[in-house]
Amino acid sequence: MERPAWAPRSIDITVPSVSRMYDYYLGGSHNFEVDREAARRAMEFMPGLPKIMQANRAFMRRAVRFAVDEGVTQFLDIGSGIPTFGNVHEVAQAADPDARVMYVDHDPVAVAHSQAVLEGNDGADIVAADLRKPQEILNSPEVLGLIDLNRPVALLLVAILHFVEDADDPYAAVAGLREALAPGSMLVLTHASYEGIPLPPERAEGAVDVYQDIRNPLIMRTREEIARFFEGYDMVEPGLVPMPQWRPDTAPEDEDPYAFSGFAGVGRTA
Repeated sequence: MERPAWAPRSIDITVPSVSRMYDYYLGGSHNFEVDREAARRAMEFMPGLPKIMQANRAFMRRAVRFAVDEGVTQFLDIGSGIPTFGNVHEVAQAADPDARVMYVDHDPVAVAHSQAVLEGNDGADIVAADLRKPQEILNSPEVLGLIDLNRPVALLLVAILHFVEDADDPYAAVAGLREALAPGSMLVLTHASYEGIPLPPERAEGAVDVYQDIRNPLIMRTREEIARFFEGYDMVEPGLVPMPQWRPDTAPEDEDPYAFSGFAGVGRTA
């Protein structure tokens, strides 16, 4: 397999990556055949996966605009993935040119491509780090150089927590980040769940098994389990809901049924 110029030498291009699979679902070009093969296998069980990812991105953009409207202009996007059109910094800086966006990801392709996209943008940066080690994120020179933790921050955990197993205590990681943020900060979150998927659970499990096979387990949590991530936050209306139902721009009933898979919500600290 020929290595494209944008692929860092350090990565194994024979192993699928969830961020590159996500890029493929969204129609991006920063993925390899091994990623496309794994994504197509998952889509054999759950053909609406691209619709779910599109709904996820649409929610993220609405939530970013909401945050700016509420006066929060600093963004910490953990598990940011490979930049696509309408990414956080584009939405935030279109709403407020002074908005600052710090991306965080542990995928070398996501980091390398983000660095290229963000070159010359003084209000946005990326750091290679892992959600499971929140203090490393918060104490990194990149974060401390761009984000003022004494002012409110919108923490984006979009389509990332369902890749953190219970053994790694994702609740503690989210709480540790919350405790470091100033009052008035926000949590913007989406999470996969069997609830809402327009398929029998046993068929959806086939797609989950694909992620298990590539050693990136997809943890499907219940609405109640997802709501626990918002402890310490006051939920913004309409609460924790299917993605198309969170402050929609268009009528939710016009959305593809797959778009209602999983949950999205925004919380704010007092």
